[in-house]
Amino acid sequence: MPTTRDSLGEFEQSLLLAIVHLGDDAYGVTIRQEIERRTDREIAVGALYTALDRLERKGFIRSRMSEPTHERGGRSKRHFRLQTGGAAALRQSHDRMARMWEGLTPTLQPALPPNSKKVRS
Repeated sequence: MPTTRDSLGEFEQSLLLAIVHLGDDAYGVTIRQEIERRTDREIAVGALYTALDRLERKGFIRSRMSEPTHERGGRSKRHFRLQTGGAAALRQSHDRMARMWEGLTPTLQPALPPNSKKVRS
């Protein structure tokens, strides 16, 4: 299970989720496009690869180089795949945020009056 030290920031979560959405087609350009499409947020190429390298060092993803393609001028693509530790970190992050949202209405008001706090078991 991931440790607190391995908790994910919003951008790291977006990267891992994009990799899951893209499956075998997850490489730098497509990951960037997927995040930009889903979040309406521009992603700097340098930030993308810095974060992907960090996630790979943590063991959350693994990369492999494809065969060179004629369309890319003989260059390879670096494909990414989610690893077990990355999936665990994503689930942990999702669960933490779900607990933080629990008890709030869509207008960000407590669903229960302040004096009737729900006790978590």
